[in-house]
Amino acid sequence: MKISVIGTGYVGLVTGTCLAETGNDVICVDIDEQKVQKMKVGEVPIYEPHLDVLFERNVKAGRLGFTTSLDEGLAHGDIIFLALPTPDGGDGAADLSFVLKVAEEIGQKITAYKVLVDKSTVPVGTATKVHAMVAKNATCEFDVVSNPEFLREGFAVDDFLKPERIVIGTSSERAIDIMKKLYKPYVRSGNPILIMDEKSAELTKYAANSFLATKITFMNEIANYCEKVGADVDKVRIGMGTDSRIGKRFLFPGIGYGGSCFPKDVKALHKSGQDIDYNFQLLSSVIEVNAVQKLALIPKIKDFFKGDLKGKTFAMWGLAFKPETDDIREAPALNMIDSLLEAGANIITFDPEAMDNVQRKYQDKIQFASSMYDVFTNEVDALIICTEWSIFRTPNFNILRDQIKASVIFDGRNLYDLEDVKKEAMNYISIGRESILI
Repeated sequence: MKISVIGTGYVGLVTGTCLAETGNDVICVDIDEQKVQKMKVGEVPIYEPHLDVLFERNVKAGRLGFTTSLDEGLAHGDIIFLALPTPDGGDGAADLSFVLKVAEEIGQKITAYKVLVDKSTVPVGTATKVHAMVAKNATCEFDVVSNPEFLREGFAVDDFLKPERIVIGTSSERAIDIMKKLYKPYVRSGNPILIMDEKSAELTKYAANSFLATKITFMNEIANYCEKVGADVDKVRIGMGTDSRIGKRFLFPGIGYGGSCFPKDVKALHKSGQDIDYNFQLLSSVIEVNAVQKLALIPKIKDFFKGDLKGKTFAMWGLAFKPETDDIREAPALNMIDSLLEAGANIITFDPEAMDNVQRKYQDKIQFASSMYDVFTNEVDALIICTEWSIFRTPNFNILRDQIKASVIFDGRNLYDLEDVKKEAMNYISIGRESILI
C-alpha cells in the first residue's frame, strides 16, 4: 500500500518505519530540511531501541523515503497519516494549529480519494474539525479516521509491530476496509482491531493515559503516607499487585511521571472538561500531586544537609523521564536540577542517552560526565538517582562509599533493596520506605 506520513517526530517516524517493515511503500514528510537530509543518508534523529535497524533496512530497500514537499507526499499516498505536534497551548488545551493548518492545505491539493488518519493525540471532536477544514476546498471524496497511537517510549517498535489492540474511529465502511487491510499483518496473533466512532476513539487515548497517570499518582500518595506511618511501600505495592483486578504494572512509586504524553494528555482532558463545564476533580488532584511529587526528594536532601545546600556538589544519575529514551520533556530530573541550582548547589550528571538534550537546555550551568562513575571525578557530597536505567541497578558500592563525601544516596526510583543497602554501610533515602542512616 502507498502511505504518506506527515510529520517525522517520535510518532511519525516510528509509524512510517514500522509500516515500511511490512512491505508498504512509505514517504515521510517534514518541513525541517536539515532533518530530512540527515534521514535520507540514514541518520535516525531520535533514540528508540531497535528503530535504527528497521530504519536502515527499509531505507536501503527503497520502501522508506523522505521529503519536504507536501505535494509529493499527497501525490504518493493513498493513506495519509497526520503525525503532527499537539503541544500544550499554555492553558492545558491541546494546540491543534499544526494539524488544522495541514488539513487545510490537504483540502487544497488532493485530487483523488484519500484516507486521512489522525495519528496525533487529539481532543474529542478533532476528526470533525479536520474533516471540515479539508472539505472547505476539497473537490474529491475523502475520509477522516481517528487512529490513536499507543506507543511506549523505549518499547515503541515492539508496540507498533505487536499491538495489544488497534483503535479505528470512523463511520466509513470504505475507510474501515482499507485500515483493516493495512493493519492485518500486525494482528496475526489475534489481538483486536476495534472499530468505533471518531469521538470514542479520540477519547480512548486520553482516557487510557489519564488512568495510568492516576494509578502512578495514587501509588505516590500511598508512598508518602507510608513514610508518615512507618509502612513499606514496596510491601504494599506487592500486596496490591497480586490482586488481578489491580495488576502489578504502574504501581512503582517515585518522583512523579513525565514525558511527552501523560502530563500533556491529563491536562488536555482536564481542560476539555472545563470547556464544556465539566470538572474532572480526580484529574485536578493528579496534576497537583504530580507537580509536588517531582520535588519529593528536595525536602529530604535539605533535611539531611541541615537546610544548607549552597556550595554542595550533587552527582545525578538519570535525566530522561524514563529509561530507554532520550526524551527529557517534563522529566522530573529537570525539576530537581532547577531546585538545586536555585539553592546554590553544583551538579554533575550522567545519562546514557539524554545528556545532549539537557546540555542544550542548561549549557554550562551544570556539568556532564562521560560515564556513571565519572560523575565522581571531583568530590561530590551526595548521589541523586532520577531515572531507573538498568546500568544503575547493580553499582559498585565500594566506589560510591569511597567517592561520596556524605556517603548518601537519594533514590527517586527505589532501585535498591533496603536489606542490601544496609550491608553497604551507606546512608540511603528513597520513596515510601525506611531511611537508612548510619
